[in-house]
Amino acid sequence: MSKQAMLDLFKKHVDAELAGDLDTTMATMTGDPHLHNVPTMIGGVGPDGVRKFYRDHLIGQFFPPDVKMTEVSRTVDDRQIVDELVISFTHTTTIDWMLPGVAPTGKRVEVAFAVIVGFKDGKISHEHIYWDQACVLVQIGLLNPAGLPVSGAESARRVANPKLPPRAI
Repeated sequence: MSKQAMLDLFKKHVDAELAGDLDTTMATMTGDPHLHNVPTMIGGVGPDGVRKFYRDHLIGQFFPPDVKMTEVSRTVDDRQIVDELVISFTHTTTIDWMLPGVAPTGKRVEVAFAVIVGFKDGKISHEHIYWDQACVLVQIGLLNPAGLPVSGAESARRVANPKLPPRAI
């Protein structure tokens, strides 16, 4: 599969997720996909598990309406795409896959993500999605950063702008 074909397929996949089109989302994936949101361990294994995850926890609640996704970097090789991005939004809706059991707080969130998308036989075989959950919990008021080696939005801002100063130790 060419790099451009992988990029085109992944765009189709994400566009379908955002449009709430479950059938098109699943049609971009292999017959035995898996999806793993690393910090929350929410996702799916196999076509039924991935479909159930998308249907019950992602499609229609991917992010609140004011979401902004800013690409930081993208790496493409012959088997996968790795996207590094900063996502910002106001926590005004339920986001089960990211904040299971947490009611909307109305707080602003900025968080860095790394998304690894694997390909096999011309389709998406898996997605592994990483983010700093402590950073999110600090921003929505569920984790007090005092005395802990965690941060809030400044962590994502430094990913987007590496010239910002590091934390003093």
